[in-house]
Amino acid sequence: MNSGPRHTSFGGQPASSGQSPMLLARINEKKTELENLKQLRDLSAGLAAQMQTLEDKLSTLSDGTQAVAAVLSNWHTVLQAINMASMKIPKPKISEGGEATEITPENTLPQTLVRIPVEPEPSLLHPQNDLGKEM
Repeated sequence: MNSGPRHTSFGGQPASSGQSPMLLARINEKKTELENLKQLRDLSAGLAAQMQTLEDKLSTLSDGTQAVAAVLSNWHTVLQAINMASMKIPKPKISEGGEATEITPENTLPQTLVRIPVEPEPSLLHPQNDLGKEM
């Protein structure tokens, strides 16, 4: 019997002074598998980050779509109001002689329904300038 310690390999077989070619091949195979798994992990992390970005963009898109839907749902009411206002536009009256009476430009347009500022107020654009002028 041999009184010295026996070294065994992964397969339970005694290891010789040099590693067997099968064991080296298996180690290399496992190293390659490990590298592939690391690449898979890195690619999966990148894909997860892209999916998170996509989720954020879709959330923004969904919010924008809801805002557009709200605006579009109001257009029917707006168009009805415009139609009602345009019904009040005076039409030229035809006199007995066949001539139309003159309508002034003030009477050709309907009454203003809503006043919407076309240009912003200067005080809203430069609030710090207004403070400087008061002093």
